[in-house]
Amino acid sequence: MIGLISATAAGAAARDRLAAAWPDRTRVYDGPVGDAVRTAFAQCEQLVCFLATGAVVRLVAPLLSGKTEDPGVVCVDEGGRFAVSLLGGHAGGANELAREVGDVLGAEPVVTTATDAVDLPGLDTLGLPVEGDVAGVSRALLDGEAVALRAEVAWPLPPLPVTDEGPYTIRLTDRLVEAAGREVVLRPPSLVVGVGASKGAPVEEVLGLVGDALREAGLSPASVAELATVDAKAAEPGIVEAARRLGVPLVTYCAEDLAGVDVPNPSDAPLAAVGTPSVAEAAALVGGGELLVPKRKSAASPAMATCAVVRRPGRGRLAVVGLGPGARDLLTPRAKTELRRARVLVGLDQYVDQIRDLLRPGTLILESGLGAEEERARTAVEEARKGQAVALIGSGDAGVYAMASPALAEASDDIDVVGVPGVTAALAAGAILGAPLGHDHVSISLSDLHTPWEVIERRVRAAAEADLVVTFYNPRSRGRDWQLPKALGILAEHRTPTTPVGVVRNASRPDESSRLTTLRALDPATVDMMTVVTVGNTATRDIAGRMVTPRGYRWQSAREGSE
Repeated sequence: MIGLISATAAGAAARDRLAAAWPDRTRVYDGPVGDAVRTAFAQCEQLVCFLATGAVVRLVAPLLSGKTEDPGVVCVDEGGRFAVSLLGGHAGGANELAREVGDVLGAEPVVTTATDAVDLPGLDTLGLPVEGDVAGVSRALLDGEAVALRAEVAWPLPPLPVTDEGPYTIRLTDRLVEAAGREVVLRPPSLVVGVGASKGAPVEEVLGLVGDALREAGLSPASVAELATVDAKAAEPGIVEAARRLGVPLVTYCAEDLAGVDVPNPSDAPLAAVGTPSVAEAAALVGGGELLVPKRKSAASPAMATCAVVRRPGRGRLAVVGLGPGARDLLTPRAKTELRRARVLVGLDQYVDQIRDLLRPGTLILESGLGAEEERARTAVEEARKGQAVALIGSGDAGVYAMASPALAEASDDIDVVGVPGVTAALAAGAILGAPLGHDHVSISLSDLHTPWEVIERRVRAAAEADLVVTFYNPRSRGRDWQLPKALGILAEHRTPTTPVGVVRNASRPDESSRLTTLRALDPATVDMMTVVTVGNTATRDIAGRMVTPRGYRWQSAREGSE
């Protein structure tokens, strides 16, 4: 919950705007300001104070206990010009909150945390338990000193400016090791502990068994991702409480699924009790991975609990990102987030140049030239399979004549794939022309490099007969100069010569150009590969120089079409 505190009428007005925007996330604290701040500080994860920073500093100073315990605090000035991340920039999420507040109120976020100021991810913001000299290693990254990354477990980290060797080290491991002097240890959630228990097994016995198994195997409890067991034990108090105390979810599987897992130590006892020859080992192994600790029993007599430990490799992440038609303000916020998150970027060189300035330091860029789409798709998937966070970029929407299709053809279920939509060339051109796509429409690529012309022609004829608005992609190049005239001729068999045609080149880019012509007047020689050609249907009109297709099948009167 985010506590909102204000002292003046102007502050209250801004506070109420934030409360209206985030009704489920915020709570307004009224009354004397000092009391309101103290109450909100104790009750909320974050605070937004519409007060002077000095006043907030004096009020919260006696309340501070530690960076991992204190809430994040953002101050907004009386004029609503700035949202200042005052306290808990990383641990309390105040930096991101300042940006969100700025988006809602139109205020400038003020973030002074060093890593955020130079666009480096903070080592304590990666979502992983972290130990060691966080401040020292972070300072080394900021100063450009050599920081080595020792990844003992594959995990999709964000970009970091690291090297193979250096006096400072970031160690990614689930091993039970202590951070050395100039070292940070990151704990990936790579361990799954399978647990079996007799009815009434004490939580202390379960926890003691798990703790002993991890310690003797040299594994860190901070890397335990989940406890796993059979459905029949989903409500077993000792197992449920053990998961709660470890701070991890309890995941359960049906006996039939567990019985199908090949394990080294099956037993008749659990088969008779719950319907599977293995609980601990099978529950740990059901999602795949390396068995580090085979089934072992607790030391109690009689033993009432068993456990096994598996290391699951980190799943790589592939984000297929549409960059839009070219203008920076048509690049979606989600796309920007994915570009900043990716440690590996794969793309066509000219598209990489469009967004190179958005990438974080340490991003590995794998770029190539025209005509290497399938190679780029394979490269992106291969990098994701290594456990990397990868972004594969394409223009427009990545799923429309772009990289999503070849990438998904290569990918299997061993990686996570995220699609990020983008503004297509057809939509960008349509907005420039007016509203040509106001009713049913179709996009057709005239490039026969991957599709036989016979197929393309059949689709053009179908669109012509169905009276669909048609947007032609890849309409004409120096080596393909006859396809567009042929396609326009097919449409002309079903439409009048005065049918409006919109021609947009480099939509949304600095050298954008557009014109509205007709099916009869269009000269195909004026069209190239950077052009989108939109041909109207029989209802499309030129209205005040704008290309408009009605929402219905006929033009309505002003009264009928008042909607």
